[in-house]
Parts: sequence; C-alpha cells; structure tokens
Amino acid sequence: MRPEERILTLEQAVTERAKLRAAGRRLVVTNGCFDLLHRGHAAYLAAAREQGDELWVLVNSDASVRQLKGPQRPLVDEYSRALLLVSLRAVDRALIFDAPRCDRELAALQPDCYIKGGDYTLEQLDPGERAALLAAGTRIVFQPFVDGFSTTRLLEKIRRS
Repeated sequence: MRPEERILTLEQAVTERAKLRAAGRRLVVTNGCFDLLHRGHAAYLAAAREQGDELWVLVNSDASVRQLKGPQRPLVDEYSRALLLVSLRAVDRALIFDAPRCDRELAALQPDCYIKGGDYTLEQLDPGERAALLAAGTRIVFQPFVDGFSTTRLLEKIRRS
C-alpha cells in the first residue's frame, strides 16, 4: 500500500478499526503536531508501536497547530506531516484532525492503548480526551522522551544559527 493510501478520514478509520477488532488485533494510538520530525519522534513512535499490533497517529491539522503553537506554526503542512509519519516503519496509519484536541477521534476509534509523552500525567490529559479513553477502557501509557530532542529545541537551534 502506498503511503498516501494510509492517511485516513475519520470515517475510513472507523471502518478499518472495526476490521482490526474483528481480527483480534490491538490498536495503539498517539497524537500530536509532529511539525519537524526528529530522532525523539522516531524513538517515541518505535516504542509506541511495540505496545500493540498497529500504530495510528492522529495528526493536528494546520489550523489546530496554529491554535496550539501560535501563528508561526506549523512549519510543515498537515498532509506532508501525515505522509512523513506513515512513511516510517513504526506507523501504520495517520488521521488528520481539525480541533485542538482529539476526543472525538478517540471516542470513535476506542484504541486498545493510547500513548502520550512522558511530560504528561493522567491528570494533565485533556479532560475530554481522558474521558473518551476511560470510557473505552483504553490502557494509557506515558512514554518518556529522548533527552535533548524536541521540536522547540530544534527551532531554537535553527534561529540561533
């Protein structure tokens, strides 16, 4: 399957999720902006993939990245970010979502496992996202980051040079 065919709409994702569930396969989901892919992302996604049979990444749309990160972001458009993600061995599917939070998508997909960065705790998760995950009985895992690698740090380095 070509990478662009692995970027799904929510409707397509719900259909594919039903097929996974019927086959007894475990779905792992994570989400984020993934504006500039770097080593920290690669390690995070590889570790996330080990938690189940398929890893799907919910990608913030350009509009939602601007809401979260400010008018200078994203640096890379939403389709390109999703395409880069599904081109990685660890990522099976990507889905672009347009709100700042992905509670609607999490409620629809009901993943078996949800991965969030180690800078979060259960109490710090968005209340809507947390409610959707808990209602689905999703196992929530907080994955530590690779020290020294973040998009913010990378942007600071670029600006200094």
